[in-house]
Amino acid sequence: MSGQGTQTTWGQRMAAGLKAWRFGTVLGVFLLVVAALGWRLVDLHVVDNEFLRKQGDVRTIRVETIDAHRGVISDRHGEPLAVSTPVQTIWANPSEANPDEPRLANLARLLGINEARLRERLRDYAGREFIYLRRKVQPSLARDAMALDINGVYSRQEYRRYYPAGEVTAHVVGFTDIDERGQEGIELAYNDWLSGESGRKRVLKDNRGRAIKDLTLIRDAQPGQKLELSLDLRLQYLAYRELKAVVNAHKARGGTLVMLDVDTGEVLAMVNQGSYNPNDRSQLAAENLRNKAITDLFEPGSTMKPITVAAALESGLYKSGDTIDTSPGYRRFGRFTIRDHRNYGVLDLTGIIVKSSNVGMSKIASEIGGDVIRDLYSRLGLGQPTGVGFPGEAVGILPAPPKWRPVEEATLSYGYGMSVNALQLAQAYMVLANGGIRYPLSLLKVDEPPRGQRVLSEGVAHEVRQMLAEVVEKGTGTRAQPGFYSAGGKTGTVHLVGAQGYEDSQYKAIFAGMAPIDNPRIVTVVAVDAPQSGEYYGGEVAAPVFARVMSDALRLLNVKPELEVTGSPGESPTTGERG
Repeated sequence: MSGQGTQTTWGQRMAAGLKAWRFGTVLGVFLLVVAALGWRLVDLHVVDNEFLRKQGDVRTIRVETIDAHRGVISDRHGEPLAVSTPVQTIWANPSEANPDEPRLANLARLLGINEARLRERLRDYAGREFIYLRRKVQPSLARDAMALDINGVYSRQEYRRYYPAGEVTAHVVGFTDIDERGQEGIELAYNDWLSGESGRKRVLKDNRGRAIKDLTLIRDAQPGQKLELSLDLRLQYLAYRELKAVVNAHKARGGTLVMLDVDTGEVLAMVNQGSYNPNDRSQLAAENLRNKAITDLFEPGSTMKPITVAAALESGLYKSGDTIDTSPGYRRFGRFTIRDHRNYGVLDLTGIIVKSSNVGMSKIASEIGGDVIRDLYSRLGLGQPTGVGFPGEAVGILPAPPKWRPVEEATLSYGYGMSVNALQLAQAYMVLANGGIRYPLSLLKVDEPPRGQRVLSEGVAHEVRQMLAEVVEKGTGTRAQPGFYSAGGKTGTVHLVGAQGYEDSQYKAIFAGMAPIDNPRIVTVVAVDAPQSGEYYGGEVAAPVFARVMSDALRLLNVKPELEVTGSPGESPTTGERG
């Protein structure tokens, strides 16, 4: 019994020792592993951290912006007027760049920036990770900059707005700032429509900031939507050419030309002088930024006489054959005196328009009243927004006194005491041209015929058009004859308004008309500010521009010629009448 007990106790001791040995072995191995891992961590982070730095650099994951290009603006035939082209932007990470790097001198010379200023900026912004060095440069220049291999200097793709037609379409299209945000014109009015939405993606970059691999597309870039304008670039070019030529020839202060499609209300051409090149704004003058056809107001003068005659015919108090005695060539209203160029005697309504008689118009106004005239002016769109949505549009002034004084009725009948812009005047003549329908005006291409509103009877519009044809055939507008096409229109010569009131020696020469007269296709208004060459009447300065522009425009629009005439458009002799 005692031997068996001794044997059992020894076995238990052996088993307990074996367990202790195993536990010690496992614990020792575990401690060795922990020690090894600890040593490796110390080695990597303290003794030799180059390995981890390199591995971290080549495995840097970044979220990168995908730039979206702005929508294209084109004319009605798809010709580009504003496009976004890919360019490169040079930037730096000051926390990586060495301000004393010798190659910075070459970079500064290449980018056209001051070397000392470049080094100073890198020092001043050493705690930042991003500064611009030069924005939106040609890709070839960016390649040369990157070839210098300067640590902390990078490039990225952006977009730059380019305007192929330059100054010819500048006032309509406008321009953007360096971040492609609309600042003027259509670019501003339709900025949200044209602007794209940037995308985002995850990329793997190396220690030089170069993308090694695209990992994940977070959000795709959405380009801006395109915009098709109503402008016909062919007509825009010829209108700009002729307007610039007349402004230079007459040493004028400026000028405006607007051309409308009679049956749709689309703006086919809209140009101004002076202008500017939106691709190079280094010499930009603030006074040249305005789209004067929409933002600048003027008294329309004698161009309102046909509309007053239309109001008279519509009232039923007059017929086209009715006569009025304009003798002795002037008419007094208290201290005010209205004069004609000379005593025209007895004139019918057509003769009043052809001779541009202020006395005749004032007698018509006295008979039908100021409210009748104003009502038709309003129905034609004067004194109201045109609806084109252009920034800075001026509405103009259409008076509505509680009681009309005789002199107010008289001056309103021939376009004084009120104000319009060139586009409003063109809209009024569009109604006369298309038989009495007022269509909404548009700077965007119209795909379907718009719904217009009848504001004047077709018969009255037809009668007035025949009177306008007489003005071009033998009246104040003979120099407006557009070559092989018939035309009708009305001249206007008004005093410009200065700080002290009307300027005695400064005039605006105006011609508003349509062609072909029997079935008008387009309406054009020409206005030239302060011509200084000796000629200043609308029939002398503005009418020849109308003739040349309309002759070329109708040919471009494939309108069949009607007439057989000799001589160049705009060279017909004047009759001596003034308008």
